[in-house]
Amino acid sequence: MEEQLNNPLHGKTLESILNELVEQLGWERMGDLVPINCFLKDPSVKSSLKFLRKTPWARAKVEKLYIERVYQFLKKK
Repeated sequence: MEEQLNNPLHGKTLESILNELVEQLGWERMGDLVPINCFLKDPSVKSSLKFLRKTPWARAKVEKLYIERVYQFLKKK
């Protein structure tokens, strides 16, 4: 339990992480930072979730991007 106190992903769903990234960065910038087809070609939350749930390395990159970009931004507010 104590490990989770400082985990910025604790309690976050993949869908909420993705929605926050889209809101803060947009699909084009996300595709630049994490060049995967679900961000580059006809992006949608539904198709991205499907891919990210099946692809651990891509999910890890998206979670890292969230921590580096969105979480740090929200933390500064």
